[in-house]
Amino acid sequence: MITSADDASSALFWDLLTELQGTDDRVHEGTIMGGGCARVSGEFLAMPNFRGPGLVVKLPAARVSGLIESGAGAPFAPAGKVFREWVLVEALDEARWRELLVEGIAFVAP
Repeated sequence: MITSADDASSALFWDLLTELQGTDDRVHEGTIMGGGCARVSGEFLAMPNFRGPGLVVKLPAARVSGLIESGAGAPFAPAGKVFREWVLVEALDEARWRELLVEGIAFVAP
């Protein structure tokens, strides 16, 4: 497991991934952009933010826009390119992250 730039975010992410693996056998650890991530049925789902605190999760573009507009999320833009179906949620919130990961699973691998 490759950790993020923020140990608390990384620890929470991997704890939640372990929890989700216990309830959905399609969820597993993988790699993305040289770091650890969560995958569902082989598709990318989420990862800890590698530049600071937070969770990066794949959701429908409209949901991502809503999270950004409400201030609950920020655009995910590695190297300056914004990914419209990915959102960065910096606030450490176990319940919120779990909810977003479950939403992401439903989106990525219905």
